[in-house]
Amino acid sequence: MLMVGLTGGIGAGKSTVTAVLKEAGAVIVDADLIAREVVEPGSPGLAMLVAEFGEDILGSDGALDRAALAARAFVDAKRTAALNAITHPLIGERTAELFGTAPEDAIVVHDMPLLVEGGMTPGYHLVIVVDAPAEVRLRRLVEQRGMPEDDARARMSRQATDEARRAAADILIDNSGDRQTVVDLTRALVEIRLDPFEHNLRTGTPVVGERTVVPFRPEWAGEAERACARLRHVVGGTANRIDHVGPTAIEGLDAPDILDLQVTVRDADAVEDALHSLTGAGYVRDRSSDRPLLHWCDPARPLEVTVVAEDDPDHEFALLMADVIGADPGARAEYSEILRRANREETREWERTLTEASLRHR
Repeated sequence: MLMVGLTGGIGAGKSTVTAVLKEAGAVIVDADLIAREVVEPGSPGLAMLVAEFGEDILGSDGALDRAALAARAFVDAKRTAALNAITHPLIGERTAELFGTAPEDAIVVHDMPLLVEGGMTPGYHLVIVVDAPAEVRLRRLVEQRGMPEDDARARMSRQATDEARRAAADILIDNSGDRQTVVDLTRALVEIRLDPFEHNLRTGTPVVGERTVVPFRPEWAGEAERACARLRHVVGGTANRIDHVGPTAIEGLDAPDILDLQVTVRDADAVEDALHSLTGAGYVRDRSSDRPLLHWCDPARPLEVTVVAEDDPDHEFALLMADVIGADPGARAEYSEILRRANREETREWERTLTEASLRHR
């Protein structure tokens, strides 16, 4: 199944996007609804809260009075930790249950307001951020939800910054204007990216990028950073380091729109362990390559992932190549021309020759 994280600042309008995704057949797992469900009247969660914080957190109808709970739970770090110790495991258990009951061919969308704040983004195949300027979100909270302005500002200030959310986004949906535009964009997203991505993951179909050279994209660095974080999430402590290498790692260079990532591990046994973990997570082994090379399944973001042991000469070579070429304007121009006309093996041979020559003259 395809796991999608969905987030956005309070007032950004995530509900519009989730409604369209649900209409398209996605399974929506709503973190806010789960947080309420696990402390409903009669639930073990509510009983534990009452035991910890007292009967005064209940309203006259026996339901949780959230304002009363907040007044007791957020007075200091110890009380907040007590609240989290009760609710977080219950929320996690229920979330995992919903994930586990989704069909194998599902697109599962985890609607999570604090996705970025919790550092959870690498655990998803894609992260969608619904975005709107702070002044638009503030106006919606005050005018549409009737929230006092001071309260709205305070809640917004406790969330991640707009910049942090945007940096975490594989897909950024601007919801500052017309609702129908957002609906149309989301429907197109399902058709063009989410459905094909889910199919590719389920069937083990890799996305092999076109080697046509395109103008340099500043976004490559951020895309590589998110891809490296996902790789770390999969391989864990097996990897000594994970790096963005290859042509797209060279600032300002026109290159094929394919991210080359290198996973460096301890030894040959660790290479096999990493390959096993990555193929289990949906990365597809390229059996035609003489190196441990894998491709990813996202139709909009081709990746080539190489796994090497730290004593493999290719390890140091790949790390140095971007610096060597990036520092030499003549080499940069020659490399750009070679990328336009050469196949992959010819390009790699030129990269190696130039880098080895540079190392000899250091």
